Amino acid sequence: MKITANQLSSQLNKSLLSCYLVTGDEPLLVQEALDSIRGTAKRQGFDSRELFVQTTGFDWGELASAGGNLSLFADKRIIELRLPTGKPGVKGSAAIADFAAHSADDLLFLVSAPKLDRSSANAKWVKALDSHGAVVQVWPVGNRDLPGWISSRMQHAGLQPDRGAVRLIADRVEGNLLAAQQEIEKLRLLHGEGPISAEEVDAAVADSSRFDVYKLVDAAVAGNAARALRILGGIRTEGVEPVIVMWALTREIRMLAGLADIIRSGTDLSSGMRKSGVWQNRQGLVRACISRHQAADFYRLLKMVRDGDAAAKGQLRGDPWQHATQIVMELAGSESRAA
Repeated sequence: MKITANQLSSQLNKSLLSCYLVTGDEPLLVQEALDSIRGTAKRQGFDSRELFVQTTGFDWGELASAGGNLSLFADKRIIELRLPTGKPGVKGSAAIADFAAHSADDLLFLVSAPKLDRSSANAKWVKALDSHGAVVQVWPVGNRDLPGWISSRMQHAGLQPDRGAVRLIADRVEGNLLAAQQEIEKLRLLHGEGPISAEEVDAAVADSSRFDVYKLVDAAVAGNAARALRILGGIRTEGVEPVIVMWALTREIRMLAGLADIIRSGTDLSSGMRKSGVWQNRQGLVRACISRHQAADFYRLLKMVRDGDAAAKGQLRGDPWQHATQIVMELAGSESRAA
């Protein structure tokens, strides 16, 4: 069966199926859907979990062996498979379909993948999981629905936001749900449960002594590499997801690349910054950064953040924090380098 992430809770309350495929490009919502399934399974006695991640050269025989050794274990198990590209290939498709078709009561098969294109959605392995279990489709939250989503999350966290508080958070995160959840958790830690106003949200952003991704971006844009790296270390220590760091860096570098193009077209930078919505108190930082780099540098950095984002989402091998360190150092650097 095909269900949406919003329907998952109701489905789990009725029964726990033998297999699930969770697919979508919203990391927070995908993770929460997986957590819901695991939580229901744990309450029903599934106490152990084996995790497989498809990488280059992955041995699909290992997955088959995990299903074939059920008689050796007395406990119920979760076999979880992550498909970072959503394309398991011919051997993988056959292995997944066979695993789904021969599932047992003491085994839960849990597969996760990014949003599937039309070809992948009609693949043999997807149809097998659909036939023997459920395909959970995680849809993004659109800009129109984002304020309502944030308001609901804040109320669930015990906060009672006014309309201005919700709007301020929505404007700041620009559709990034992980960042929105981080803001909500920070507000709950700072203020506890109860009413919260736009002024308190603004003050929390301005006065929080914790390092955050916005301070990281400003330090890198300002050319202060030492401070930027200290902030990056603080962010990592606090447990901030690297995908949020990549999102913030991507947003800033894309804006800088656009301004560099505006200058090349003969338009005045001040006019370009106003049109791009650069705040007055950041225009000096942005101007200095533009002067340190060539337009080609920003496009090279955009490729770097794309790779870093893929690493943060498990779609590319590599340490996302190492990617972030290199990006921050190059963005803060005073010398333009060849690609």
